[in-house]
Amino acid sequence: MPGLTNSVTEPIRRATFGDQLRRHAARIPDRPAIIALHSPLHERRVLTYRELNEQANRLANSLAAQGVGLGDVVATMGRNTPESVVAFWAAAKLGAAVTGVNYTFTSREIHYQLEHSEAKAIVCEDAFVSKIEALEQPLPTLAVRVVNDAYSDTAPASWHRFSTLIAAGSATEPEVDVDESTLGIIPYTSGTEALPKAVAIPQRNYFISMIPSYTTGIGLIEEDVWYYTMPFHTIAGMGMQICLLTLGNTIVLPFAVDPVKALAAFVDEKVTVVGQTPTFYLQVIQAPGFDDADLTRIRRAITYGGTMPRAMFEGFATAAPDLEWVTLWSQSELTQTPTIGRFRSLDDVPNHDPAWIGRPTAQLEVRVIDDAGNEAAEGELICRSPGVMRGYYKNPEKTAEVLRAGWLHTGDNVRIDDAGNLYFMDRQKDVIKTSGMNVSSVEVERVLYQHPSVMEVAVVGVADDYWSQLVTAFVVPRPGKSLEIDELRTFCKEQLAAYKVPKNVQIVDALPKDTQGKILKRELRRNADTSAQPPA
Repeated sequence: MPGLTNSVTEPIRRATFGDQLRRHAARIPDRPAIIALHSPLHERRVLTYRELNEQANRLANSLAAQGVGLGDVVATMGRNTPESVVAFWAAAKLGAAVTGVNYTFTSREIHYQLEHSEAKAIVCEDAFVSKIEALEQPLPTLAVRVVNDAYSDTAPASWHRFSTLIAAGSATEPEVDVDESTLGIIPYTSGTEALPKAVAIPQRNYFISMIPSYTTGIGLIEEDVWYYTMPFHTIAGMGMQICLLTLGNTIVLPFAVDPVKALAAFVDEKVTVVGQTPTFYLQVIQAPGFDDADLTRIRRAITYGGTMPRAMFEGFATAAPDLEWVTLWSQSELTQTPTIGRFRSLDDVPNHDPAWIGRPTAQLEVRVIDDAGNEAAEGELICRSPGVMRGYYKNPEKTAEVLRAGWLHTGDNVRIDDAGNLYFMDRQKDVIKTSGMNVSSVEVERVLYQHPSVMEVAVVGVADDYWSQLVTAFVVPRPGKSLEIDELRTFCKEQLAAYKVPKNVQIVDALPKDTQGKILKRELRRNADTSAQPPA
């Protein structure tokens, strides 16, 4: 209409991460946003919404003075700490996208992500600064280096200290033309390629897709208190804190995952929601004092990243009688917009099938298709949603492969029943899911192929009650050469993060192949000897 504007960059009508944090700072200033536990210097530290917003403003203004601004990329690297949360929200207020770097990565993996993302700044925990300093290849775009000095008073002279930037920065809101189309995060997701893909996600996707889907699908309320162990370098870790802090929740943030301390925190901090892999819940059940712990306040427990062992449900049935379990499926490419299923026991699961991943939430439209693109009861899951990524960062070819004909092609095979329930079958591209982390089988294979005594190798995920899937390597030695299992594991540890290193290595004479010479990985999975050696 004449005289009206559609601009969404002005604070009067825009919806951005920074705007919502500012609103909470005014509306619920004294509510704890973060309760940090068991850090090197503090057994318990609280950051209210007022304090989180003020520190984010101060850091944002200091970073802006160093040249960081709209359209840049800020990397974070470290364990889950309040400083990592502050760094995220500071970058968001400047309109800089955040990419989380896994601190267990090798130099090769760290350099690739920082170079590919063209990160202009990094905020790194002091314990891992040496990893950045040790990078031999140049990083021409990385102009600003900030050390989180909350746990140490030492820092290289070339690095800015987090505490100094907080003290020097103004507490006023940064004036930046951020809007919902501004890139919010760039998580790196494993695929079958040796190098991970970077997913470009605008801020709008969270407000109109992920947050409402989790609120209605899981049944979140503003007063929820989350026990939060998802690492910030994953989309689950970074994305869920966006969701929860946007809703006004309290995040209980342990410095490291410890089942005994987790059990105590459930009680002491009056936790109402927990989200983790089955491995974590199994560890908590086995923790001393579990049978006597009062867990009656926990009303939701989210499980993802693997199978659903019966022992997990049976262990919590008495301790938390009102607990409702949530199973879900999603992808980074969907901004976590999920399928969700809620149940109280395995008896409530449709068809008693542990492969169940629920039904699409209101923000997710799905189809299951066969190889010809026709509707099918079993096949590839394709999706449409306002949460679909903008694309793969700096990779239009890969973007075109998955975003075609108006649908996101997930590469995941599922079954669908007449009631619309979905059951996860397999990953088309052999990504291994182990304890909630994605591992590219091809990346591990390529590392093993570098060993001088290896002739052939195939890496698969083998079902396991504890890890969900074991990273399992089948290795054929070169003629006249011998191989030792420990030697191969050590070789992998030099180039791969620990969770990617095969837990089960089997030396074999040959690999099963079809008539075209293609390795039959399904036979390897079926015939894997998981008793040959204990998981490392």
